[in-house]
Amino acid sequence: MEVNSGIKRSLEQYLRWYMKHRSTAVNGLRASIALLVVVRMRAAYKSVTRSARGTAKPLDSAASATTASAADGKSGTNATTDISTDTGSKKSKRSAKRGEVDALFIARLTRILRVIIPGVSSKEFWLLNLFSCFLVGRTVLSLQVAQLDGRIVSALVRGNGKEFIWGIVAWMVMAVPATYTNSMLAYLQKKLAIAFRTRLTNHLHELYTNNMTFYKVGNLDDRIKNADQLITQDVSRFCNALSSLYSNTTKPILDVIICNAQLSMGVGLEPLIITNLMVQVTSLLLRKATPAYGALAATEQKLEGEFRFTHSRLVENAEEVAMFGGEVVERGILDDAYTALVKHVNTIFKVRIWHGMLEDFVIKYLWGGFGFTLCAMPVFFDFAGAEMGAAGDAVLGSRTKGLVTNRRLLMQASDAFGRVMYAYKDVAELAGYTSRVTLLLDVFEDMQSNTFQKALVSNANEDVLKGTGSFTQTDDSIEFEHVPIISPNGDTLIKDLCFNLHPGMHLLIVGPNGSGKSSLFRILGGLWPLYGGTVHKPDRKKIFYIPQRPYLSVGTLRDQIIYPDTRAEMQARGITDEDLIEILSTVQILNIVQANTDGLDAERDWKDVLAGGDKQRIAMARLFYHCPTFAILDECTSSVSMDAERLLYTHAQALGISVMTVSHRPSLWKYHNWILQFDGVGGYAFVPLDAEKRLALQEEKNSIEMKLVEVPKLESKLKELKGLSASFCDLRALNRASGVDLKGLGL
Repeated sequence: MEVNSGIKRSLEQYLRWYMKHRSTAVNGLRASIALLVVVRMRAAYKSVTRSARGTAKPLDSAASATTASAADGKSGTNATTDISTDTGSKKSKRSAKRGEVDALFIARLTRILRVIIPGVSSKEFWLLNLFSCFLVGRTVLSLQVAQLDGRIVSALVRGNGKEFIWGIVAWMVMAVPATYTNSMLAYLQKKLAIAFRTRLTNHLHELYTNNMTFYKVGNLDDRIKNADQLITQDVSRFCNALSSLYSNTTKPILDVIICNAQLSMGVGLEPLIITNLMVQVTSLLLRKATPAYGALAATEQKLEGEFRFTHSRLVENAEEVAMFGGEVVERGILDDAYTALVKHVNTIFKVRIWHGMLEDFVIKYLWGGFGFTLCAMPVFFDFAGAEMGAAGDAVLGSRTKGLVTNRRLLMQASDAFGRVMYAYKDVAELAGYTSRVTLLLDVFEDMQSNTFQKALVSNANEDVLKGTGSFTQTDDSIEFEHVPIISPNGDTLIKDLCFNLHPGMHLLIVGPNGSGKSSLFRILGGLWPLYGGTVHKPDRKKIFYIPQRPYLSVGTLRDQIIYPDTRAEMQARGITDEDLIEILSTVQILNIVQANTDGLDAERDWKDVLAGGDKQRIAMARLFYHCPTFAILDECTSSVSMDAERLLYTHAQALGISVMTVSHRPSLWKYHNWILQFDGVGGYAFVPLDAEKRLALQEEKNSIEMKLVEVPKLESKLKELKGLSASFCDLRALNRASGVDLKGLGL
C-alpha cells in the first residue's frame, strides 16, 4: 500500500509540474515535430535530386551505349550485349529494383508528370486544381457534418425538439452540396485519368512514329518485345492508378490534418500526440511488413505481355505451324506462358492473405482502441483543455455533443489514415506501372538517337560494332563507299562494299539467301545502323521501296495508290482522280474501279479483297504515282504474268525511274544494265550486265549441268554394254571350239 501511495504521490507531483509548465512543453513539442518534418522533407528532397541526377534514365542492361545523332550525318551504333558475357547478373540486379517505391520511383514519376502536365496553362493543370478544390470542399463539408451530428444527438439527449428539428433540416440542406461534391469528384477523377492518358499517348505516338522508332524497337533493340501492350494497356493503367491515387491520398491527408486540428481543440494536444505516436509506430511496423507490391505488379504486367506475345506469335506464323503440324508444341508454349502468369498471380493472392489480416487488425481494431481511449480523455482528465464541463442538466448534453463530434472526427481521421496506409499498395502498384512506362520512354528516346541494345551472335566483332558511318545527301545518285554490311546482332555479311548508281543505271542484285541483298536496302533506307564508310543518297522521297508483299493501308482505293500521301497532298501536287484512273489503266487493274460503285472512294479491307497479283499491281501504281528517281523492287512482280512484268518495267523506265531489283528470274535481266552479285561468303562483284550474253551463258551452263546429271546414267549404260560385249566374245570362242554354226542359229 505504501508503494502504491508513493507512486500515486509521484504521479500527482509530475502532473502538477506538467500543468505548471504545460505551455512551454507543448510549444517545445510542436517545434520538435515541425523540425522533424523539415528534416525528413530535406532528406527526401536530397534523395530524389540525387536519383534524378544519376538515374533519370535507368536502362535494363549493363552494356554501354554509344550515341550518335543522325541529324549530324552519323548513324547510331549499338549498345550491344554479348549473350556469353557476365553482364546478366548486373542486369538482373538493376531490373530487380524496377517497381520499388523509392527515390528512383519519385524521379521516374516526376519525369512522366512533366509530360502529362506540361505547364500551368495546360488543361491538365487546371483540371487538377479544380479536382483539388472539390477535395478540400469535401473535407470542409465532412467537418460541418461532424459538428452537426454532435448537435443533433445532443438535442436528442436533452429532449430539445426544436433544436432537433432544425438540426435535421440543416442535415438535409447539407446533403445537397455533399452529394454534388461526391459526384463531381468521381467525374473529375475519370476526366483527369483520360486527360493524362491523352497527353501521354500523344507524346508516345509522336516518339513511336518518328525516326522509324516503330521498326527499330522490334528489330534493333531487345528491351521491349510488346510495345503495343505498353502503349495501349500499361499507359491506361498508369493514368487510372495515378488519378485514383491522387484522390485516395490527397483527401485522406487533408482529413488527417484538419480532423487532428479539430480534435486537439476537443480533447487536448497531449492525448492526440500520444495516440498519433502509437499510430505512427504501428504504421511503421506495418509498412516494414508490407510486401513489394510494386515489383509484384511489374512482374505481373511483364508476364501478361509475354502471354499475349505467345498468342500474337502463333497468329503471325499460323500457316507455318499448320503445315508442320506443330499444334502440340505451340499448345505447350501457350500453356507454359499462362501457367507462369497464373502461378505469379496466385503468389500475389497468398501474399495478400496474411498481409490483409495484419492490416485489418492494426487499422480497424488496434487503432479503434486508441480512438476510444482518445475520446475518453476529456471525461477522466481535466488537463485536456476541452470545454466539456457545464452546470446542471447541460452536463450530459454537452458531454454527448463533444463525444459524438470527437468520435465522428476520430472515425473520419482514422478512416483517412487507414486509406493512406491502404494507399501504399496503390503506390507500390503505381511504381510498377511507372517503371514500365519509363522503360518505354527510355527505349523510344534511345531510338531517336539511334542507340540500341541488342544481343550479339557469338562470332560478332565488337570492335567493328564500335565504328560509326555517315550519311550524306546528294541530288540524284546513290553511292556506297567502303560500307560494311553488318546485321544488328553483329553478323558481318560484307566487310567492304563499294558501288555507285546514277540515273539511267538499272541494277540487278542477286545472291544466295542471307548474303546481304535485303540488308543493303535496310541500310540504304536508314533502318539498320551504319558501322563504317559513307552512304551518299538523295532525299528520302526520291527513293521508293516495293516489297514482294505490298503494304495496303486502311482507307479508300485512292489511299492505296497515293500512300503515304494524303488527298490534300495529292491535290497540292496537281494530280487529279483522272490521273489515278490512267495509272490504274496502265497497270491493268481498272476493273477494280469499275467493280465498285464508289470508284476511288471505295473502302474495303484491301489486303483480303485483292489477289496477290492485284496487290503487286497496286504497288506498281503507287510507284508510278510518286515517280521517284530510284525504285527498289524486291521480287515485286513475282505474282504477275511475264507480259504484265514487261509492261510494268518498261513503263517505269519510260518515266525515268532507275530500278534496283532483287530477283533470280532470268526474265528480268533484260531490263537492267548493271549487276551486283553477292557470293554468300562476304564477296561481291559490281559489273555491267549484258543481258543477252549472260542469258546465253546461263543457257549453256544449264545445258552442261543437265549433261552432267546424265553422266552417271551414261556410265552405267556403258558398263552394261561392255558386259554384253564380253559375253558375246565368250560365246564366239565356244563356237569355234565346238564347231556349232552360230549364224544358223541367228547369232
